[in-house]
Amino acid sequence: MIPTAFLLLAAQPDAMAHTVSAPAPGCTAEHAAMGHCTMPKAEPPPPPCSPEHAAMGHCTVPAPPPSPACPPEHAAMGHCTQDEPASASLPPPVGNAPPPPAPRVDAADAIFGADAMAPVRARLYAEHGGGSISRIMLDQAEVRVGSGETTYSWDGEARFGGDIDKLVIKSEGEGAFGGAFDRGEGQLLWSRAIGPYFDLQTGLRQDVGPGPSPTYAVLGVEGLAPYWFDVEAALFLSDKGDVTARIEGSYDQRITQRLILQPSAELNVALQDVREQGIGAGLSSAELGLRLRYEIAREFAPYLGYVWEGKIGRSAQLARAVGNDPSRSSVVAGIRIWF
Repeated sequence: MIPTAFLLLAAQPDAMAHTVSAPAPGCTAEHAAMGHCTMPKAEPPPPPCSPEHAAMGHCTVPAPPPSPACPPEHAAMGHCTQDEPASASLPPPVGNAPPPPAPRVDAADAIFGADAMAPVRARLYAEHGGGSISRIMLDQAEVRVGSGETTYSWDGEARFGGDIDKLVIKSEGEGAFGGAFDRGEGQLLWSRAIGPYFDLQTGLRQDVGPGPSPTYAVLGVEGLAPYWFDVEAALFLSDKGDVTARIEGSYDQRITQRLILQPSAELNVALQDVREQGIGAGLSSAELGLRLRYEIAREFAPYLGYVWEGKIGRSAQLARAVGNDPSRSSVVAGIRIWF
């Protein structure tokens, strides 16, 4: 009789064979949280590669990520440090040769590239550096009351051109109400900038009036002196060879943003007597003024003031010789307009 154990083994021929189990599915974080499986432990990251180990060839130090460009604005706030310009490492110049120009540092170049910014910068220079400007200013248009006589006076100029070269037209004069026109002059000048604050001017001046009307060649300067003084100086050579000069200056003292006190002075000098015009050699005449204006708008300002004008030295003697008073004081009222 066959043993029972043998029959059981015969009924299961694969019982002694090696079994191959199906691979278990991966253990997800959700299954591990429910206790269905256990996630394998992650291998610890390798230790950082120190410079000593890298020097022995055990590992490689990773390259640092590139740092963003440091624009001048961030450098000024201490957020980063700009690289030294290439010119700092260049050898010193030999002999009298000029040093090489320092490379341009521009934040836009760092972002968009120098090639992309070059045509943009050229267009900016062309549009903002080559424009034309114009201004017409009637600095004084006033009535003067004094010494039993009422007169009118004007002083103005117009400018047309660019930042460097421009055409300048100047005019001034005076006369009496109900009487004869006293004098007037006009200047046509070419003005060229010789610095940030001063222009060199040259051209012609023509006098008009009841007396002699000479023509002059003009050479002068005009600009803004230190401490905000507006100054003009001109040398005149007449068609008869007479040489005269004029110096003018004024200062705007702001009492408020719209109320302005303006002292002014004008001195005239002659190198010789010009008797037909009542001018004597030396300091021939002066005019001192003090005007208080209120700028209703920057372009329109009425004013009140006081003016003293007189002839000096030889000119005063020539005036007395023909019975004229060499000096005169006046209260003035007028407007200042520009556009």
